[in-house]
Parts: sequence; C-alpha cells; structure tokens
Amino acid sequence: MTIHNSSLPPLLSDDVESLAVAGSVLLPGTAGYDEERTVFNLNHELAPALIVVAENAADVQAAVAFAAARGRPVLVKTTGHQMVDPARDAVVIATHRLNDVIIDVERRTARVGAGALWSEVIAAAAKDGLAPLNGSNPTVGVSGYTLGGGLSPTLGRSHGYAADHVRSLDVVTADGRLRHVDAGSEPELFWALRGGKGNFGVVTALEFSVFPVSRIYGGGLYFPGERMADVLRAWTAWLPDIPETMISSFAALRLPPLPELPEPLRGIFSVTLRFAYNGTAADGERMIAPLRAIAPTIMDTVRDMPYTEVASIHDEPTEPLPYYERGIMLREFPESAQDKLIQLVGPESDTTMWIAELRALGGAWDREPAVPNAVATRGLPYSLLGVEVGPRPEQARLRKSIAALLDGMAPWQGDRRLVNNLAPEEAGDAAAVYGPERYARLAAVKKSYDPTNMFRINHNVAPAV
Repeated sequence: MTIHNSSLPPLLSDDVESLAVAGSVLLPGTAGYDEERTVFNLNHELAPALIVVAENAADVQAAVAFAAARGRPVLVKTTGHQMVDPARDAVVIATHRLNDVIIDVERRTARVGAGALWSEVIAAAAKDGLAPLNGSNPTVGVSGYTLGGGLSPTLGRSHGYAADHVRSLDVVTADGRLRHVDAGSEPELFWALRGGKGNFGVVTALEFSVFPVSRIYGGGLYFPGERMADVLRAWTAWLPDIPETMISSFAALRLPPLPELPEPLRGIFSVTLRFAYNGTAADGERMIAPLRAIAPTIMDTVRDMPYTEVASIHDEPTEPLPYYERGIMLREFPESAQDKLIQLVGPESDTTMWIAELRALGGAWDREPAVPNAVATRGLPYSLLGVEVGPRPEQARLRKSIAALLDGMAPWQGDRRLVNNLAPEEAGDAAAVYGPERYARLAAVKKSYDPTNMFRINHNVAPAV
C-alpha cells in the first residue's frame, strides 16, 4: 500500500525494529494494518505511517517516545467516531485492548482503561446497581467522550458533565512519562485534560464517579412530522417546570426505508421528544402526560427500564456508516428561533437531513464542579446538532445541508461550542470554541506538556508562544 501526500518519508521495517512492545506494530501493507485503521465514520480514512496496538501503558510510552524521536505526530484511536485528518505522517496508537473496567462499589467509582466502550462500563456498573454518566451511543469510547466534556443524556442534568466527575487520569505526555494526574498532583494538567480533548497526551486509564441508579424512566414519543410546530411549542413551554432529574430533547427525523429501522418510522418525516427521568415511573408518566396529549403518536417507547437498556432511548446506529455531523450551542430559543427551526427542518422544508436534534441543558450542566475544568459550554441552554448520512462523494451536499441548518440558527448561537460535536473542518477553531481566556490557559498548559505540538491531529490547542 502506498501512502501519498505525506511530508515525511514512509517508515520502513528497519525503522521500527527498535520499537519493542507487547502489542502489535503495523506498517502499511502488513497484516492487520487495514483492520486497525478503520473508524466508525466510513467517510473518514486513516492512513498513518505506523499503528501501534497497545496492550498496556508501557506500549503507549514506547510509541510516544518513538514518535518524538522522529518528529512525528501522535493520534489516539479507540473507535474513531470523531476524526479530523487521515494522519498520513502520524503514529496512531490504538487503545481498544486497554478496556479493563473495575468498579469500586464502596467508593462508587469506576477505573476504566482508555479503550473501554460505554456499553462495557454500563454493564459492569449495573451489576452493583450503579450507573455512569454515559453518552447516547453505547459504542462510543469512554475516554474521548469524557475528555471532550461528556454530555450525558440520561443523568447529566442532575450531575453535570462526565468530565466533572473524573477523579484521576493516567496519561502519557509528549516526553514519554506516564503520569498519574489528579487535583493534587498536577492541577493545571488535570484542569486541561477534562474538557481539552486529546491535546495534552495519551490517556491510558481514568477513574470517575458512578451513581446509585439501577432503573430509569425513558424513551421517545414519535409524532407525525406535520405536527412539528405543535410539538416544538408544547415542549419548549413544558421545559421550565421540569426537575433536574428529567432530561429531554427534540429531534426532527427523516429516516430512510431501511429494514433495521422501526417500521413506523421508515421513509417518513417524524418528530420525536426523548426523555430520561431518574425517578419513579409514576412520576415520570405524570410529568410527560401533557406532551403525550399533543397528538396521536406514531410510536411511544417511553417506559420504565433497567439502566442497561438506556441506549434504546436514542437508538443510535451501532454499526459503522458514512455520515457528517456538526453542532452549535444556542444561547436562547425564543419563539422567533422556534419559527426558524420549523422553517429549516419542518414539513415545508426541502432538507434531506436525517436528524436535527435540540437537547435542552441547564441544571448541573451550568454549575462549576468542585474541582473546575476546561469544559467551555456552561450556561448555554441548548445544544443543536445536525446529522446527514451519505458516502464521501456526497460530502459537499452533506456539508451544505448541515450548514443550512446551523447558519439559519446563527442569530441565536452561543459564543462557545461543544468539542465533541465539532466537524473535521473546525479543527482550527479551538480558540473560538473555548473562548479567549480559557483558550489562553489551555495553550499555556500545552506549552508545558507538549511544546512541539505532538498531539495536533485534533481540534488543536497550539502551544502558547
């Protein structure tokens, strides 16, 4: 296999003989390379100079030292839900074998390897009646999600961002050192890692709080798309009175007629209200009764469920597919913004967008944790995300479709963005994403721990000058 458009010469077998690891060392063209470079989003392709499939933290240290000695960037990959670049010159460190999950029931913590998926953590914690601040998709990796803040649609509104509850991290920095980082040991690095994404090193393990939740009342109410205005207005009027234990989102769906989708939703335009309530089913049912009464539903999946089934609330794809997504935060959502959203993705719109989702935030998401971190989006009440699905040759159309939504909602856009919802072309926008003061602090930490910007194939924070 030939790698093109590279500014550095390809690595040869002789170059990597000194790289002694317990895991695998894969050059282009060798067995296993193509399998390990695959990512969840089929519209992204990795073609690195070298892949190291780590078995332990020592393997990560060796890979980082190897890259540093040769002036090559390092990219970390678990599942590849969010990629920004093919990484042609890079050393990719694949972490999926680092997937140990240890639950400490007495301390209510989980110690998780960097390659663990949320499905693995949920299953392990549930054995002891505990639950993490997981994301909506069970196939997403814990570490990337958490380092980007982690907006849990099940428990986040009452507990805050996943990053708020990280107790400690093991991280290999650009100098090859394995550091155990917490609030007492290296406070600035601890602050930056929790919200600064993968800019400061390779996390090999993290410890975070889990919560005594074994069941949840959740699911979705699906309505005909022509009732979008009624549903959206009723939902926004309902939101101010709900407790922090209730989380809800709105989505406009234009799903294709695929057999793996629920039959009532195939090939039609529908709108849905999603819920996750950490309380009794009776209270949850009473709370959402006014919304159930808006109109006859196409499908109603809201029910009491064990926490192990919370992925069914959003029912997101768990197999790789080609897609494009991008999001912004809204500082407000008045009636004029509601009208605009209806115009952009409602029944009279010609959009092809699969999903336009608006998540209502507030509650603990607005509060600084006891140990502050770099999460930038506190105080912004809504997250708006557009998702289009289609192959790489259709990228221009997919981007135009999402841009029409987000540009249309720009009058109500907040001044910061959620890192986990950024698109590849926004990789150079980190200063705008974090805001000037927070970015300056991140850049100072970057200068201390990664002065050559080894970890740059991301939504990059550059070292301070």
